[in-house]
Amino acid sequence: MSESPPRAPASPAATPREIRMIPFIVGCALFMQMLDSTVVATALPTMALDFGTTVVRMNVTITSYLLATAVFVPISGWAADRFGARAVFLTAIALFTLSSVACAVSSTLSQLVAARVAQGAAGAMMVPVGRIILLRRIPKTELLKAMAFLTIPALLGPVIGPPVGGFLVTYASWHWIFLINIPVGALGIYMVRRWIARDVPDGKPRLDTMGFLLSGGAMAALMTGLEAAGHGDQGIGPTLGLLALGLGCGVLYIRHARHATYPIIDLSLLRTQTFAVSVLGGNLCRFSIGASPFLLAILLQVGFGLSAFSAGMITFTSAAGAMLMKLVATPIVRRFGFRRVLIANALIAAAFIAACALFQADTPVWAMIAVLLTGGFFRSLQFTAVNALTYADLDSAQMSRASSFAATAQQLGISLGVACAAMTLNLSMTLRGGVEADRIDVMWGFAVIALIVAASALSFRRLPARAGSQLRARG
Repeated sequence: MSESPPRAPASPAATPREIRMIPFIVGCALFMQMLDSTVVATALPTMALDFGTTVVRMNVTITSYLLATAVFVPISGWAADRFGARAVFLTAIALFTLSSVACAVSSTLSQLVAARVAQGAAGAMMVPVGRIILLRRIPKTELLKAMAFLTIPALLGPVIGPPVGGFLVTYASWHWIFLINIPVGALGIYMVRRWIARDVPDGKPRLDTMGFLLSGGAMAALMTGLEAAGHGDQGIGPTLGLLALGLGCGVLYIRHARHATYPIIDLSLLRTQTFAVSVLGGNLCRFSIGASPFLLAILLQVGFGLSAFSAGMITFTSAAGAMLMKLVATPIVRRFGFRRVLIANALIAAAFIAACALFQADTPVWAMIAVLLTGGFFRSLQFTAVNALTYADLDSAQMSRASSFAATAQQLGISLGVACAAMTLNLSMTLRGGVEADRIDVMWGFAVIALIVAASALSFRRLPARAGSQLRARG
C-alpha cells in the first residue's frame, strides 16, 4: 500500500485584501511567462542576423525553453510541499528575472540557449506554484472569481506578444524583449513578500526520482517529436522514434506511479470526476491557445501581406474580449451552472474559431476585429470555468499534486495544438503541391482546430448537473 502524501503546509487564513491581491500577483507571473514565450518568435529574424546564423537554427531558443518547462513542470508540486510554496514562488520569480538578464547579455548562441533553459526551468516552477498558493489560500466560494482574473494573462500573453515584440525589435533592439521582464519581476518579488504569508512545510516528501526521469523524458520526447512532425523537416524515421520514445516513457511512468509512495504526477487524481473531465475537455479547448495565434500570424502576414506589427494589432483585439469576460463570467456560471456553460460555450467558441477560416484579403478590418473580439470573450469564459472546476472537489492536501498534474497536461495540450495546426498546414500544402502556405491551407488549419474544440463538449457531457455547485455559492 502507498503511504498517504504529506498534508498541505499550514498558513494563516487569508484576509479579504489578500484574497483580492493573490490572483493579481499570480496573474502577473503568468503574464510575464506567457508574454516572454511569444515575443521571442517575433525577434528571431533580427536575432539570427546578430548571431550570424539562420532563423531555423535560432528556433533552438524557443525549443530549449519549452523543453525545460516541460521537464520541470511535474516537479513543481513536490517542490512546493518540500520547501514551501511561497519560498519556491519567490525563488522562481527571481531566477526567471535573472535568466532574462542573462539572455539579454548573451554574446553567443550557446550562451543564449543556456539562459533560455534556466528561464524555462524557472517558469516551470513559477506559474504552477503560484497557482498552488492561490488554490490553498482562496476560499472555494471565491475561486471562480479568482480564476476569472487569472485567465486573462494566459490569453493576453500570446496576443500582446507579437505587437510588443514587433515594436521593440523595430524601434529598439531584440535585447529589450528580455529586459522588460526586470521591472515586472522586481514588482512581483515585492508583492509576494508584502502580501503572501509564509507557509511552513508539514513533512519532507521524498523526490520521486524515477518518476521525474520518466515523466520528464516522456514530455521532452513527445514535444520534440510533435514539433518535428509539425515542421516536417526531420524525416519520418527520427520523428516516429521520438514519439515512440515519449509514449514508451509515458507507459513506464503509468506502471511506476501505481506503486510510488509520492508520485511526481499523481494519476489517482483522475478518480475525481470533475478533475478528470476538466483535464481532458479543458485540454481539447487549449488546442486553440497555441494554434490560433500561429494560424492568424500566417494568414495575416503571409496570406494578406500585412506587417508583423499591423497583424499583431488586429489579433490584439481578442484580448479585449477576454477583458470583457472578467465582468460577466462569474454571473453566467452561477446562473447556468458549469455543465451547461461548458457544453454550450465549447460549441460557440469553436464556431468563432471556424469563422476565422472565412477571412479573405478583402474582408473589412472591422469584421475581423468583431470575430476576434467576440471569440476572445467566449474562449476566456471557457477557460475561466474549466480552470475553476478542475479543483472543485479536491481538498487542500491535493492542491499541489493537482496543480502540477494540470500544468503538465496544459503544457502538452498547447503544444499539441500548435503541432496539429502545423501538420494540417503541411498536409494541405502537400496535397495541393504548394511550397508556401496559402489562405486555403490556413483555412483547413482553423477548421481542424475548431472541430477539436467542439469535440470537448462530449467530455463535458459526462459532468453531473450539479458539478461545481460549491463554487457557485456566493461568499
